[in-house]
Amino acid sequence: MTGDLFDPIDDGPPSQEPIADGAVLLRRLALPRASQLLADLQPVLAAAPWRHLVTPGGKRMSVAMTNTGPLGWVSDRRGYRYQASDPLSGAPWPAMPRSFRELAVHAAACAGYDGFEPDANLINLYVPGTRLSLHQDRDEADYGAPIVSVSLGLPAVFLFGGTQRQQPVKRLRLAHGDVVVWGGAARLAFHGVMPLADGEHPATGCSRINLTFRRAGR
Repeated sequence: MTGDLFDPIDDGPPSQEPIADGAVLLRRLALPRASQLLADLQPVLAAAPWRHLVTPGGKRMSVAMTNTGPLGWVSDRRGYRYQASDPLSGAPWPAMPRSFRELAVHAAACAGYDGFEPDANLINLYVPGTRLSLHQDRDEADYGAPIVSVSLGLPAVFLFGGTQRQQPVKRLRLAHGDVVVWGGAARLAFHGVMPLADGEHPATGCSRINLTFRRAGR
């Protein structure tokens, strides 16, 4: 597994790999924009730094996060939800950088979802050993819009299943610049990330950054 995970597949032109009905992996789509995305992330982190949220059950999440856009995803003892303000500062979340929005709209269109207008951008920071357990994205008011997920930095193994937890799960190796888009029949698919392997990437060091775009409000 380790050898396959770090095989250099970042090179080459963008390509599309169907995952399921309504879901597609857009390999290397974000690669030409990756440096700009990471540069535009820095002022976001200055305004809304990484933090580890707590689940409704009181467990500290291993993946650190922050948000941009009109709505940000948060979790605490009261539950999972979207809200317009950062709970740490009380201020609105930083505005979504233009480079973020343009990539999200472009990726959605490449996957067949024209007219996507994200109002929520959850940003996750993975370090070796952190993972994201299988789950569905059900906190959004609009299931008609797709989800766009951008991978930057260390490679990861993305888990993508069906709309029922017991259905088979595919393992997809995601590299720097890869984008996954899912909607339609796959909008409520279970998905997650296996524990991140050790490594170092020239763009992000010993970490992986994931930008996820959604339409959370009506």
